[in-house]
Amino acid sequence: MSRIDQKARTRQALLDAALALMEHRSLSSIGLREITRAAGITPTAFYRHFPDVDSLGVALVDQCLGSLRGTIRTVRDGLSSSDEVINRSVGILARQVHADPEHFRFIARERHGGVTAVRAAIAEQLDLFAAELATDLATDRLVGGPSYDRWIAADLRMVTNLIVNLMVWTTAALLDRPAAEEDVIDTAGRQLRLIVLGTRQWPTGLA
Repeated sequence: MSRIDQKARTRQALLDAALALMEHRSLSSIGLREITRAAGITPTAFYRHFPDVDSLGVALVDQCLGSLRGTIRTVRDGLSSSDEVINRSVGILARQVHADPEHFRFIARERHGGVTAVRAAIAEQLDLFAAELATDLATDRLVGGPSYDRWIAADLRMVTNLIVNLMVWTTAALLDRPAAEEDVIDTAGRQLRLIVLGTRQWPTGLA
């Protein structure tokens, strides 16, 4: 194994160890030595990968939400039907939460938690979700949806923030009610369609 591969493996071991320790705890309650002991490395080796525990938490946010953001944006490429985009996006979110619940529990817990840097990283990722969706809507015409390219920027961001907040709620529901996953997915899809229907009546602000 190359030195680069070994470094990447050790870094991931630290991230995995922190996630495992946070199954029922917050990031602020976990110390550096506890993480390195769980990862099987020395405390001094930690600093080759992160300057502090808060930075490790930020990396966990980027790993989870950054990956999800890219995956869901790819879904919108080449699709023109609003129903198809909604169905595919909600389906991907559900599969990601099902495959990696520890990561999403960490996000849900730390979104309003005690580590400022992590809260800021989560807010930044959610804002990027909304900003990228606004850009895509402004440049594409979805079948079954309004002509978002005629909307003023502030109103478009209001809509995409509403969509992102709904997806955050859906994530929490998928974590809290795993046995009702099908109902949660159906409800999320219907609520997203309701948002799209409502936006048809919203004034664009452009002549």
